[in-house]
Amino acid sequence: MDHRRGPFPALRHRNFRLFVFGQGISVIGTWMQSTAQVWLVLTLTNSPFLLGTVNAFQWIPVTLLSLVGGVYADRLPKRRLLLITQTSLMVLPFVLALLTWTGIVRYWHIAALALLLGLTNSLDMPTRQSFFAEMVEREDLANAIALNSAIINGGRVIGPAVAGLIIASAGVAPAFLLNGISFLAVIAALASMQVRPMLAVPRQPMLDHIGEGLRYVRQTPTVLTTLVLLAAVSAFVLNFNILIPVLARSVLKGSAGTYGTLLATVGTGSLIGALLLASASRQGPRRELIPLGAAVVSLAVFFLGFTHSYPPAAALAFIGGLAMILFASSSNSVVQMQVPDQLRGRVMSVHAMVFAGSSPIGAILTGGVMDLWGPAAGFFVGGSLGLLATAAIVLWARRLGPKPPAALSQGHRM
Repeated sequence: MDHRRGPFPALRHRNFRLFVFGQGISVIGTWMQSTAQVWLVLTLTNSPFLLGTVNAFQWIPVTLLSLVGGVYADRLPKRRLLLITQTSLMVLPFVLALLTWTGIVRYWHIAALALLLGLTNSLDMPTRQSFFAEMVEREDLANAIALNSAIINGGRVIGPAVAGLIIASAGVAPAFLLNGISFLAVIAALASMQVRPMLAVPRQPMLDHIGEGLRYVRQTPTVLTTLVLLAAVSAFVLNFNILIPVLARSVLKGSAGTYGTLLATVGTGSLIGALLLASASRQGPRRELIPLGAAVVSLAVFFLGFTHSYPPAAALAFIGGLAMILFASSSNSVVQMQVPDQLRGRVMSVHAMVFAGSSPIGAILTGGVMDLWGPAAGFFVGGSLGLLATAAIVLWARRLGPKPPAALSQGHRM
């Protein structure tokens, strides 16, 4: 197949094909673990708030430390860093599997492991996001980002569905064990790559490095408004790991299979959205999809608060997944196409901070609202705040107007 002429030109790069292989296996395990962990927490506590707190523990380190991680992503070889982080991430599910299998697992164990996961992700996320520029040429970058979204959401379809079957038949421990094993694929893929070295970033104090990245974001309106909208929607709306299990368990009165199927439905919508973006990415990222996706996913979450049966819930979950990926992947592509290589790790660390780091706020807010006023209130509050934030930030972006990226004059090395 001629990948250059096909809809997925990023696949013409050997390193990216290796990445697709490893990531494709690993993300299935990741979604299996996420599904099983949520079900385990609800089984132990029956509290949406404590479920949200575990999610917060997972992402608070990303909020606090991803800017430091971005500096190291620019300073050090990214492939080597990823080998270290992915190996560390492999150990955590093995520990959780052992604790669960022996029957000694407690809520605080899950919270502590979530915190360790967040610490590792504060380095892994900016490094992995900025690594695309070393695997593909610039003209294929948007396609690679969209394909990565397709891989992640393919895992979102398969992982929860398989986890639901495993939980129903054998409990949660096998899902944790299989996730640990799945990391071997991505570690093998990274070890097999041969990447070209990027321009070295001059050494200077850590705060100076961080300040350079933050100044670029502040002085580049397209990047600034995109990241602010990403932070708002991530905090208020993209809390499917809290919303969906509560919907399945408390509203629909379903089983682990219901939960896994609903998550897979969200993933199916996201997968279709990612494939549509990937097939159209040769024309570059579509900025107008960012506010459109934000508004539609906010509406989908809002109307989920009215559902009391499976068919409308599944339909809205599908629409929400599709809109979520149009929003999130387009945001990533717009930022990546703007930023120069020597700042890529630091700018993508800001992206990681606002995208994943907003989750603690949203998880605690959503879980707390549901505990106080019931499941429907969590959907209504999240969807409404998402719509208001989208409208306000679109108006702000229009007032700022277009402006050339502040640091493009420094050039790119691709």
